[in-house]
Amino acid sequence: MLVLVVVTIAAFFLIRLVPGDPARVVLGPFASNESVAQLRHQLGLDEPTLSQAFRFLAQAARLDFGRSITQEASVVGLIGPRIAPSMALTVSGLGVALLIAIPLAFAASRRRDGAVDDLVRTLSSIMLAMPTFWFGILLALLIGLKLSVLPTSGYGYTVLDHVRGLILPAVTLGVSVAPLILRTLRSSLIQTSNQDFIEAARARGLSERRILFRHTTRNSVAATITVVGVIAGYLLSGAVVVEAVFSIPGLGTLLVNSVSARDFPVIQGLVIFFGAVVVVVSILNDLVYVALDPRVRL
Repeated sequence: MLVLVVVTIAAFFLIRLVPGDPARVVLGPFASNESVAQLRHQLGLDEPTLSQAFRFLAQAARLDFGRSITQEASVVGLIGPRIAPSMALTVSGLGVALLIAIPLAFAASRRRDGAVDDLVRTLSSIMLAMPTFWFGILLALLIGLKLSVLPTSGYGYTVLDHVRGLILPAVTLGVSVAPLILRTLRSSLIQTSNQDFIEAARARGLSERRILFRHTTRNSVAATITVVGVIAGYLLSGAVVVEAVFSIPGLGTLLVNSVSARDFPVIQGLVIFFGAVVVVVSILNDLVYVALDPRVRL
């Protein structure tokens, strides 16, 4: 709860450091000063900052984040419909990351310091170094425009359209975070494989496959689960660039448009929502970690 209070206060004050007057943005550069002053008064922007802050905190405590300055709708009404596309992109992007990271981590850990391990580490470094927007544009050019296999932008209206529209963004997002999961899982697998109980299992004559999946993997996933939980929270709030590149009508696109329009209420509502998601994901992540590793309860 304390984290959400701090995020709420920070969201209010930090957005006001961005240059630009919301009233001037709404009315345009040729509006008279009188019109701008009148709109500022209607929006309450001419009140002292602390008065605006207390009013905003009182409203936020009732889950009322006000109304958009540029759109005739409540902030909650604008955020609600955009949660589903962002959630779908987050889940699919995380799925792609796991599909890439898990096989490569197992392959690298079983051949530590060999050619395969060197190749995997080099590949992970390349994926980590690639700018997300550049890789997304590259996929859109090669697969969307050159091959005309998948749409390069938009979300569509049917389930099939949604699936087709999310493939390229999900791959872009998955490739950007896969190295983090890959490196964590590889390190955990190598560390666990050097433990005494693994040597004891080999001494009992257990096969390497059984040791890998029954002993090594079970004792290596805890740290990886923690990283996956952190990444999941990051993906939902940090997929702004990917949504903008592929024109996905999610929370990231709404945030970019709101910042451009200096729409303070929408920006504040989005920041608080992202903060709440990160807090909830962190709590769930801790519960899963305890369930996987009973030693943490002690």
